[in-house]
Amino acid sequence: MNARKERLDVAAGEDTSHILSGLTNQLPDRDPEETAEWVESLDALIREQGTERAQYIMRSLLQRAGAQSVGVPMVTTTDYVNTIPVDQEAQFPGNEEFERRYRAYMRWNAAVMVHRAQRPEIGVGGHISTYAGAATLYEVGFNHFFRGKDHPGGGDQVFFQGHASPGMYARAFMEGRLSEEDLDGFRQEKSKEGHALSSYPHPRLMPGFWEFPTVSMGIGPMNAIYQAQNNRYLHNRGLKDTSDQQVWAFLGDGEMDEPESRGLLQLAANENLDNLNFVINCNLQRLDGPVRGNGKIMQELEAFFRGAGWNVIKVVWGREWDDLLTRDTDGSLVKIMNETPDGDYQTYKAESGGFVREHFFGKTPQTKDLVADLSDDEIWNLKRGGHDYRKVYAAYKAATEFKGKPTVILAKTVKGYGLGPHFEGRNATHQMKKLTLDDLKKFRDHLRIPVTDEQLEKDPYRPPYYHPGTDAPEIKYLLERRAALGGSVPERRSKHSDIELPEAKSYEVAKRGSGKQQAATTMAFVRLLKDLMRDKNFGKHIAPIIPDEARTFGMDAFFPTAKIYNPKGQNYLSVDRDLVLAYKESAQGQLIHPGINEAGAVAAFTAAGTAYATHGVPLVPVYVFYSMFGFQRTGDAFWAAADQMTRGFIIGATAGRTTLTGEGLQHADGHSPLLASTNPAVVTYDPAYGYEMGHIVRDGLERMYGHDSTDRNLMYYLTVYNEPIVQPAEPENLDVEGVIKGIYKLADSPAEGPKSQILASGVSVPWALEAQRILAEDWGVSADVWSVTSWNELRRDGLAAEEEAFLNPGKDAREPFVTRQLAGAQGPVVAVSDYMKAVPDQIRQFIPNDFATLGADGFGFSDTRAAARRYFKNDTHSVVVKTLQLLAAKGEVDGNAPAQAIEKYRLLNVNAGTTGNAGGES
Repeated sequence: MNARKERLDVAAGEDTSHILSGLTNQLPDRDPEETAEWVESLDALIREQGTERAQYIMRSLLQRAGAQSVGVPMVTTTDYVNTIPVDQEAQFPGNEEFERRYRAYMRWNAAVMVHRAQRPEIGVGGHISTYAGAATLYEVGFNHFFRGKDHPGGGDQVFFQGHASPGMYARAFMEGRLSEEDLDGFRQEKSKEGHALSSYPHPRLMPGFWEFPTVSMGIGPMNAIYQAQNNRYLHNRGLKDTSDQQVWAFLGDGEMDEPESRGLLQLAANENLDNLNFVINCNLQRLDGPVRGNGKIMQELEAFFRGAGWNVIKVVWGREWDDLLTRDTDGSLVKIMNETPDGDYQTYKAESGGFVREHFFGKTPQTKDLVADLSDDEIWNLKRGGHDYRKVYAAYKAATEFKGKPTVILAKTVKGYGLGPHFEGRNATHQMKKLTLDDLKKFRDHLRIPVTDEQLEKDPYRPPYYHPGTDAPEIKYLLERRAALGGSVPERRSKHSDIELPEAKSYEVAKRGSGKQQAATTMAFVRLLKDLMRDKNFGKHIAPIIPDEARTFGMDAFFPTAKIYNPKGQNYLSVDRDLVLAYKESAQGQLIHPGINEAGAVAAFTAAGTAYATHGVPLVPVYVFYSMFGFQRTGDAFWAAADQMTRGFIIGATAGRTTLTGEGLQHADGHSPLLASTNPAVVTYDPAYGYEMGHIVRDGLERMYGHDSTDRNLMYYLTVYNEPIVQPAEPENLDVEGVIKGIYKLADSPAEGPKSQILASGVSVPWALEAQRILAEDWGVSADVWSVTSWNELRRDGLAAEEEAFLNPGKDAREPFVTRQLAGAQGPVVAVSDYMKAVPDQIRQFIPNDFATLGADGFGFSDTRAAARRYFKNDTHSVVVKTLQLLAAKGEVDGNAPAQAIEKYRLLNVNAGTTGNAGGES
């Protein structure tokens, strides 16, 4: 009885309050004897009827306590032991000996592959320790859970931890998917082309192998969450039955410090994504040292995930600990487990069994006695749970069978497990890329690999790979397991069901303009999108993604018809239910509404935009974001989307540095096209009119899903504005090729006089047309106006032409498209946009004319559009003055004309600006 009281006091003490939820903290025990009787009753229940019955009784008591207003705090953390009791562990169904054998082969081959790639004449690096420590976590999945593409249920989606990629290659070698020559091409993608392996999971680099890029920390967790949501989205909309598919994300405990890793957990809980499983490899180490040297990362993550509404399963200790924990009747061992910080656990695995006996078990007489009969080697072989097949299998099975919540499995491992004392648990383990000859021999012995000393000594930089042959019983077993689960994983397939592109009439709304009404290009795009969504064959494939700005963009018109996707529907009485454009949620809704959540929106965009490969069902995501909160805020996620070969449309609404008027410095976007230009998969446009957008969108759909396309894996980025203008109807004989490739002549000047050219994009095109009129009427200058739909694409084309000329000396060089378009265009060129000068300046080298750029460099600010444009000197009158200045330098207008124009238009007075209008919402 006294022992039980002591255990209760310990659990409630301040020393462990940061680890365990204090159920008895600050409450006096007024009757210790009665307390002990209650505890003894619980112990007897567990002994006689097992832990499952005890769980039910405890939950019933807690529920009853709540109903009786007995305040019981939420239990956010539990003891530092396995969540699943031994008597509830699912029986391991596989051949553990076979699986242990080829897991050893894989760990050897993975390490050898990295080691060989680090030999002096190559030196391309790699990571040995991550997979060495996580092999069991992966192999239990491969052998029993991860379903391939040919599984009747459709296959699982597995997000592999990036630094563990050597292990996936090693398994593919065992399966016969990769050769030794392929393994020797690790990280040598051009020099070993045809037999090359990318450093990490890169679908773009290995399009038949990898599915999901994950090595940019934090991208994997959020993309996995939205992949699980996308599976349900497809299912609820009737596009594919995904009810039997699971999403797995393998993550590092250090990676969980990334805001993206934890910041989207609520979505998975709110939408009851029980098709989602996180497996966090808790080796307690970052790249440079411990994750929580003074704390306990597993306990922290347990509390965090449980508080976010997830099902939490801890796999802390291997089966060797079961007997010790059973004999820990007074709780001394659990107390030490609870109180030992992670920094010490790391140190233990870098020392010896004798060190663990003295410094861990030696903390109390009781725990020292527990291991008195164990040798130092036996103590050293007390495994962590993440290295025990049975414990991991039980956790995975419980996770896949759990309903109503996503599950996180926290599995404790040792980084560099089995690699020897130079590697295991060391702070520098992550950066260690090769083994000494002695390391190789010890690693071989530990894994029992049939490689001789002579083979290793012959060339220590090129130790041999090992494969027992396809007839070996363990390899037959391996292949049988994968066949039963639906084929190899990872595997990417790009074949998809046919998609019928929109009929011509779906684009008519873009061609006919706005008549006498004014409409911003944002509204012109929304009208086009609405008609595309109405297309009877194509419309269902569109997945609009709007992060809480639908009303700003005029997209609330979609609410009553397309509806907002919510797997639970709408179970409340909407406050605006009587309005025509009432907020409407539905389990079959088409609009994906992530809320104020740009990172989640890009993750949703990526999942939808790769459904053609992941599920064989094409979706066309249309992500509409606010101002600069796209490429600036989530550029890394867009880079991963490009790697994953996402297809879709990115709409930068309320674009430009001067169109947002009152929004100010952190909203005024003058640089997103430049940021987008750094992503090779993004095709960027800055259209001025609805009819331009119609052709651009049509071209994008044809390139992504047309029968004759050769370059499909593209994301089209269109900037649209919130400043209303009269949208003109499409001109007759429109130069459609020019619209698509980036530039076409919009308006010849009717005036006679010195010639000049004005190149403008987006919202600045009307300013250019006004400048054309003023130049003609006030100065007798003839200025032709060109609409530049894409500065970025013109530059890419020009650079490609230069590259072709560089590599083909002596041959006629291809002329860049912009050069060809402007051939014969006389006079100086003034280029203007609502972006920083570097945007139009991209094409300077391809134009032989005198060239000047006007733009909005610097930070944005709050003011009227007219004042902002006058301040940045990219308004109508600035175009006039710059044109006169260039002509004056050539002697084609009076030398005093520029100064006279500055005075005439009061160019230095921000209050004298007149460019644009005050309409439109920001």
